[in-house]
Amino acid sequence: MKSNQKVKVAVLVSGGGTNLQALIDAVRSGSIKHAQLSLVISNNPEAYAITRAENADIPVAIVSGKEYPTQEAFEARLHTILAAYDIELIVLAGFMKILSQNFTARYPKRILNVHPSLIPSFCGKGFYGLKVHEAALAYGVKVTGATVHFVNEIPDGGEIILQKSVCVKKDESAESLQQRVMRQAEWIILPRAVELVSKEILSERKENGKQ
Repeated sequence: MKSNQKVKVAVLVSGGGTNLQALIDAVRSGSIKHAQLSLVISNNPEAYAITRAENADIPVAIVSGKEYPTQEAFEARLHTILAAYDIELIVLAGFMKILSQNFTARYPKRILNVHPSLIPSFCGKGFYGLKVHEAALAYGVKVTGATVHFVNEIPDGGEIILQKSVCVKKDESAESLQQRVMRQAEWIILPRAVELVSKEILSERKENGKQ
């Protein structure tokens, strides 16, 4: 498939970039066929995800909250960069910054997020990273997992696209559960969701006579 027939994807990151790496690997293996990773944006100039992007020859942009201290200025800069690269789909992959309703409304059903629980459990404001798994263990659930959903103005409140469950082991630590949820769920369903939504975008583009 020609690159101009693929959906241009931007991945927003803040940390190590393991979910970004899962996307890079999925493109290389051919399991993502209808999207190309066109841009990585980080709000953290020290994020290892930047190195992963550079190793994969993906353009990188840094939009630091220190340089753009207001939400409005930060998001205006994000929008300018996304527009410059003709981005059609945005993936939040460990992006540790809440986006406002003004921003998400510009991209209806065009922003994806992966959350490390089976929404609606252990999600919403304050539930991120290891805190999600600590809460799951404290509650005593026997099954957890990950969810890919569209992003709207409500944290973890958008329409669910895919979910995958992971059984909780006896005497599990939050750290071990986090690793297993990533390997057994997040890294599997995030590439699938990107491919699924990209195919839908291309179908809409074809219907509208833009392809």
